[in-house]
Amino acid sequence: MPEARKLGTDDLIDSSVPVIGVCATGDPRIDEASRVRAQNIIRMAADVLADRVSMPDGTQVPVVYSDVLIDGEPQADTVARQFKNAGVNIIVCVPDTWAFPQLSLISLIQQFPEDTPLNLTCGNSGPKPGVVFVHAASGAISQYGRLVHINVGNWPDTGQDPQMSDQTADDLVDWAYAAVTRQAMKGRRVVIFGHDSMGMETALQHVIPIRNILGLEITRLDMKLLADMVRKGACDRDELAELRAWIDEKVGDRLELRDEADSERFNQSLSMYLIVRDLMDDLGAIGGGFMSQLEWGSDRRGIPLPVADAMESLFNSTFDHNGPKAPVPYATEADVQGLLTMLAFTYLTGGNPPLFMDFRKVWEPWEIQNLANEMGVDYGEEIWARRGFVDGDNSGSASFDWAAEPGADVDTIMSRVSMPLADEFYFPGGGNSVTFVSPGGIEGIAGRMAYSALSNTFSMIWDEAQTVALPDKLSDAVCETSTATWPHTFVTPKYATMVEYKQFAPANHFHMTWGLKPARLQYWMDLANVLSATPWEARPGFIEGVDRPQPLLYVINGGEDQTKLMLARR
Repeated sequence: MPEARKLGTDDLIDSSVPVIGVCATGDPRIDEASRVRAQNIIRMAADVLADRVSMPDGTQVPVVYSDVLIDGEPQADTVARQFKNAGVNIIVCVPDTWAFPQLSLISLIQQFPEDTPLNLTCGNSGPKPGVVFVHAASGAISQYGRLVHINVGNWPDTGQDPQMSDQTADDLVDWAYAAVTRQAMKGRRVVIFGHDSMGMETALQHVIPIRNILGLEITRLDMKLLADMVRKGACDRDELAELRAWIDEKVGDRLELRDEADSERFNQSLSMYLIVRDLMDDLGAIGGGFMSQLEWGSDRRGIPLPVADAMESLFNSTFDHNGPKAPVPYATEADVQGLLTMLAFTYLTGGNPPLFMDFRKVWEPWEIQNLANEMGVDYGEEIWARRGFVDGDNSGSASFDWAAEPGADVDTIMSRVSMPLADEFYFPGGGNSVTFVSPGGIEGIAGRMAYSALSNTFSMIWDEAQTVALPDKLSDAVCETSTATWPHTFVTPKYATMVEYKQFAPANHFHMTWGLKPARLQYWMDLANVLSATPWEARPGFIEGVDRPQPLLYVINGGEDQTKLMLARR
C-alpha cells in the first residue's frame, strides 16, 4: 500500500529569495550550429543576470537556465519541470530564431501563475530572427490579457558566442530588479506596532488591498508588548552596552544628555532597536513601522516613553554597531504607505538606504531668493535658487547614511550626526532625536505611494530628484523655520515645479532613495499594477534611454492607466 512521505526540515530552499529562470524557444528546422548558438545565448544572458542582480543584503539572486530549446510542447513541459524543481518564479526568454508562440513559449508560461514576471530579450537579428518571434509572442500574449515586457536590444547577427550590448544588458538588469522586487515582497510580512498612524488616513494599514494587490502581509502588534519588553529589559544587556558604547564613540558629545535620567532614557531607546530587531527576525519580517504618537510618548494621561528616533534610523541604515547590514525599511508613525514606498525603492536598488521625510516647507524660488537677499547671501544659477526645493524634515526614521554622500565610510557619516534631546512639548517621554543636514548632489527618485478606495488601486506619485546644498548661513535659517533639531534634506524635483509639487503631494510624508532609475520603478509598477502618477507639465510622456518602453498590453487597451484600472477590476 502506498504511503505518504513525510517532509523534513533540513536544507529547505529559501523561498523568500526569488529565482530567475532563463530559457529560449527554437525552431525544430534550424541547423545544429544555430542551436548551439542559441544555447550559448541562454548561458550568456543567465551569466549577466547572475553577476548583476542582488538582494538588499548583497545576496546574489539565484539564476538558473535550461539549454533545452523549446521547439514545441514536449520541450515546454521539460523546461517547466526544470524551472519548477529549481523554484523559478521569474522567466526570461532570449530567443535567437523564429519559433511558434503557442507551441513553445505559451505552452511554457501557462504552467506558471498568470502574474509570473515574463521578459523577452532578443537581438535585432536578420539571419534567423528571434526578434520576429518576440513580436509574434508579445502580440499573442498581450491580446489574451497577460503582461509581458520585451527588450529588443542588440547582439551580433553572426558568431557562436555573441555578447549582448551594454544597453541591452542594462535594460534586462533593470527589468530583473523590478521582477525580483515584485516576487520578493509576495508572501513576506512587515511588523507594525500600534494602530492608525496618528489618525492619518493616508497611512492606514489597508490590510486586504495590500494582501490582494502586493501579496504582502502585515503582522500587527500592540505597543503595550514593546512597552512591557522595554521595561523588562528584554534584550541582551551585553549587546545593549556594546551599542551604547558604539554611539558614544561615533557621536561623542553630540549626544545631548543632561543627567543620568537622560542617559537611561536613551538606553531605553537603544534597547527598543534590539528588541524589535529580534522580534522581526523571529517573524521573518522585511520591514516595519512604529506608531509612537500619541499613546507611546506624547499622551500625559499615560506614562510617556522615550522616542524611537534612534531605533528607526538604525533600521534604515546600512550599518550598526555590528558592522555592515541590509537596510530594513522602517516607517515612523506607523506610516504603512510610506513603508511600502521605501520597501520598493530599497529592493529596486539592491539595498540603497531609504529616507523618510515630512513634506515640510516648500521653498519656491522667489521665497528662498528673498530670504537670501535679506541675509546678504549671494547666489547665481544654483538649482535651489532657480527651481526651489522642499525641506524634508521629520523627527524619526532618517537613515544615518543620508548624512553624507553615497559611499562614505561609517566614521564620516556619523561625524555629521547629532542626537539632541527630543522636543519636550511634542515628546514628554523624552529621549533623543537624530539630526543632520544631507549634502547636495545626491540623485535618485523621490515619491510616495497612495491608495484609492474608488479604484482599489495603489498609485506612486514620483519624480526624479536631487538634494541641494545651501550656503551654511542660509541652511541654518531654513532649518530654523521648521524644527532645527530634526534631520533636514533639501530636495529639488527634476520636472515638477514647486507649485505643482506642493499641490499634488499625496500625504504629509515623502521618501527618497539614491541611485534609483525611472525604468526600474516603472517596470515594478507594471508588475505590481501600481498606477504611475507624474502630473508634472514639463515631463514628457516617454524619455528614450530613461523610461521603459510601454508594454504592448497597454497600447492595445487604451493606455497605461486605463489598462491598469481594468486589471484591477479582474
